[in-house]
Amino acid sequence: MTQNEIYVSNDGSHSIISGRFGESYHSRHGALQESLHVFIEHGLLHLKEEKSSISLLEFGFGSGLNSMLTWKVADTDSLLHVGYTGLEMYPISKDMVSRLNYPELLQMSDQFAKIHEVKWNIRHELGPSFHFTKILMDFSAPAIKEEFDLIYYDPFAPSCQPEMWQTPQLAKVRGLMCDGAILVTYCAKGSFKRALKELGFEVEELPGPPGKREMIRAKKIR
Repeated sequence: MTQNEIYVSNDGSHSIISGRFGESYHSRHGALQESLHVFIEHGLLHLKEEKSSISLLEFGFGSGLNSMLTWKVADTDSLLHVGYTGLEMYPISKDMVSRLNYPELLQMSDQFAKIHEVKWNIRHELGPSFHFTKILMDFSAPAIKEEFDLIYYDPFAPSCQPEMWQTPQLAKVRGLMCDGAILVTYCAKGSFKRALKELGFEVEELPGPPGKREMIRAKKIR
């Protein structure tokens, strides 16, 4: 297995090539643009029109970019409270964390350091409106006894982790969702959409971030 490597995506933000999977953590067209479009705009900001308190589960804490953007939203909206839980099986190294340019781009250096420094598997109150937990756990066996309002579904692509996009795994994800909860992801593969519909999701095909035609937002309706 080769080591992870940092590269600059097309919007100037860093991403990582996984040495284990040989796949990028984010879109090469723009890591920051993708996260903002898929997970923040069509996930968090969409749901906060209905709910002021949101419990959120991310499959793929990864570089911490999505959690940082989520914290930024919670910090700027006094009426919103977010409880964030991120799952990760292969944490990146401290050296790699120190070289990512997200703190400068988001002007959140202290916060970025904090989310990577705090202990795993413990809930942390990082602010009055942002509670944070990162869990070292295998995605395929999420041993969590909680239901969530919002899922950031961000494993590697189906070509690298096909099992994460198939019915057995998606049924486990569904079991972690409240009635009416939503799942957002960058993937819009046909077999993935069909699996979601078979499991009782209402599937929306939305315009994708730069470089992708579509993304998916799915709502648990039964």
